Amino acid sequence: MSSRLRGAVGTRLALVALLAAALVLGLSGVAYAKEKRELEVMTENLYLGSSLRPAIQATTLTEFITAVATIYGTVQFTDFPARAEAIADEIQDEQPDVIGLQEVEKWTSTGPGAPPSLDFLAILQKDLADRGLHYSVAAVSNNADIGPVPLAAPCSGTLGSCLLTLQDRDVILVNDDTPRLAVSNPGSGRYLTQLVLTTPVGPLSFDRGWASIDGTFEDKSFHFVDTHLEEATSPAIQEAQGNEFLQGPAKADGAVIAVGDFNSAADGSSTTTYADLTRSYFTDAWDTNPGDPGLTCCQDSDLTNPTSHLHERIDLVLTNEPARPLSASLVGDTPFQASPPFWPSDHAGVVATVRLH
Repeated sequence: MSSRLRGAVGTRLALVALLAAALVLGLSGVAYAKEKRELEVMTENLYLGSSLRPAIQATTLTEFITAVATIYGTVQFTDFPARAEAIADEIQDEQPDVIGLQEVEKWTSTGPGAPPSLDFLAILQKDLADRGLHYSVAAVSNNADIGPVPLAAPCSGTLGSCLLTLQDRDVILVNDDTPRLAVSNPGSGRYLTQLVLTTPVGPLSFDRGWASIDGTFEDKSFHFVDTHLEEATSPAIQEAQGNEFLQGPAKADGAVIAVGDFNSAADGSSTTTYADLTRSYFTDAWDTNPGDPGLTCCQDSDLTNPTSHLHERIDLVLTNEPARPLSASLVGDTPFQASPPFWPSDHAGVVATVRLH
């Protein structure tokens, strides 16, 4: 073999060796990335579709029935089927492994001329399936179950021939396509402390609660819990629920990831709940974004504001050791279409990357 030929062969062998080394390094890099135990989690308040204030403020049966018709008219206008498409797009883009949802409503309307019923969970799951995504329901908290109450307009029958029922749920979804992710032990419950409203049709409560699962991801264990606390307009009740949350569903051996709409401003301007949660037990994933306010609430109740009205951060991803947040970002904080409803929800969602040690 000539020296020139030997040189060419040697060069080719060197290139092969370099490519092989690069391949080995690349594969080892993938293995190393998996060793980081990174879990993508998401929280999203789907928004029930209308303010309930007209019914809450009603003092007579006539006012209450009128309010119910107004509320469900707004629910139809805010068009959850269209909003669900936008939320499904967010999930497709982010590919979270575990999702905590709040205000996963089921509106059931019956009678002649009644508008369509809306099951938010079924609608969203269909949109996810249409995108080739596979998310299973892992746990559900069945909260308020209000009704049936008379639905006056646009019912074409006499008063009472059309009825409306509202069921409120918190739901945990799990990505079936995430390798080496397994969940078990679904749980749910309601808080002992509840806001009970006096209305012309009797006492009503949202019966707020929580849903939880246990899981393993790449052989590392975690506890995941999703909740929706009372609004800050009832501070004592919300703070009591927050303490119940800390002492109950949020307590577990090892890593805990808690998500939800906690209704307590992170800047301390409303209630003490946020401080109680983060003072000694939880770390806020949004702390990975120093200086960024991360506003998540709230757009107008009819979602017709073309510019964002988000002004406080109440939707949170919280972790305790040995779960450490690496990053957090917002979704749903920009309009998804050019005509109202402009927003996927009245809340922005939060997606966080969490490393399990």
